[in-house]
Amino acid sequence: MVRCPECAAAIDVDEDEVEEGEILSCPECEVELEVVQTHPVQLNVISDEEEDEEEEAGEKKKVLGEEEEELE
Repeated sequence: MVRCPECAAAIDVDEDEVEEGEILSCPECEVELEVVQTHPVQLNVISDEEEDEEEEAGEKKKVLGEEEEELE
């Protein structure tokens, strides 16, 4: 059993069933959490800024891919 780093709610997570990088949601405060370690399980809150950066990076890759297609 691990605790949500945001609200300290207990989250039932099985070490053998999660992978690093997996995204979970706290059942109490609904914050998104990333599994950063599996033995023992450690969770970090995913901030809105991190989500925005990931979305921007994905959009940039998409735009670059479209530009490469146009060049061909």
